[in-house]
Amino acid sequence: MHLSRTTALRLMLALLIGLAGGVWSAAAPLRAANDPLPPLAIQFTLDRPLDAAAAPFVMAAVGGLFSAEGLSVGTNIAPSSAEAIARVADGSSDFALVDINSLIRFRDTPHAAPVKAVFVLFNEAPYAIIARKSRGIKALSDVQGKTLGVAEGDLSIRLWPAVAKLNGIKLGSVKQNSISAAVREPMLSAGQVDAVTGFSYLSAINLRDRGVPADDLAVLRFADYGCEAYGFAVIVSPRLAAAKPDAVKGFVRALIGGTSLAIKDPARAATEVVSRMDGGSLELEQARLRVIISDSILTGEVKRNGIGGIDPARFERAIDQLAEDFKFQKRPHASDIFDESFLPPRDDRLIN
Repeated sequence: MHLSRTTALRLMLALLIGLAGGVWSAAAPLRAANDPLPPLAIQFTLDRPLDAAAAPFVMAAVGGLFSAEGLSVGTNIAPSSAEAIARVADGSSDFALVDINSLIRFRDTPHAAPVKAVFVLFNEAPYAIIARKSRGIKALSDVQGKTLGVAEGDLSIRLWPAVAKLNGIKLGSVKQNSISAAVREPMLSAGQVDAVTGFSYLSAINLRDRGVPADDLAVLRFADYGCEAYGFAVIVSPRLAAAKPDAVKGFVRALIGGTSLAIKDPARAATEVVSRMDGGSLELEQARLRVIISDSILTGEVKRNGIGGIDPARFERAIDQLAEDFKFQKRPHASDIFDESFLPPRDDRLIN
């Protein structure tokens, strides 16, 4: 086909305009790339209602530490560690704060997703027996012959067999009463049981709020009687860990900063937590946070090695202690449960 000179010029002009449009379209993303990227939306799950244990996360948010890492963190609440782990396993949540001993059990179930912890917040588990001295219990050995109230879903009781064995206490010498968590402290306060299992920063503080004198309370922390278990830890979705490792590292860095802020100014941290609770007590949450920091977060191991990590040998012993109550199908190892690759260097994790 023969094209006239005019037609050929018109086609050439149209082609040039089209090319110019293509260059413009390609250039637009290059200019957009120079703008700040929108924050990455993250879903974070707590395995229980908000209280002082969440202070490091609250302070990381208040202090702008998550946003500084390019993260927009939304929080949701699960009714248990098991449910929080399930949400991370199926990808409906990116991170969760859970009891690491529940994670150990979860990983032993058939076809369990390879969920791992990436940060340990509670270097020592808060498991404890809380008793009334007026009921004749001042030391762990005194629980023999007594009645122990155990709430449904209680996590402390899972390590009780190991602690009892370490301290020469026969399990059969302690009567266990299964009770509702809602009546745990009221029953102890009323003398219907001699002691209860629970968390040192929860039950003991709750009992003081019920008018039980502090000098009548015996808080028998398992960690003081040979229990080597770690406590609450942050777990991550395997999908997020593989696709966006820098986001996981950023979340951990922000949490370390938030923990430092909570330790340096616990009064403000408790205030920030209570402002987000429904009917929370500032006095109680301040008391809880003091116990959490001194007993579970700022331990000797953390002061030496920095926050967030584990001692692999200790972790292996902790798994063995858990096995006193739990028959593993295939015993896991520390590396199956904890991934240290997202942690900053030790010097960046030291908190004094």
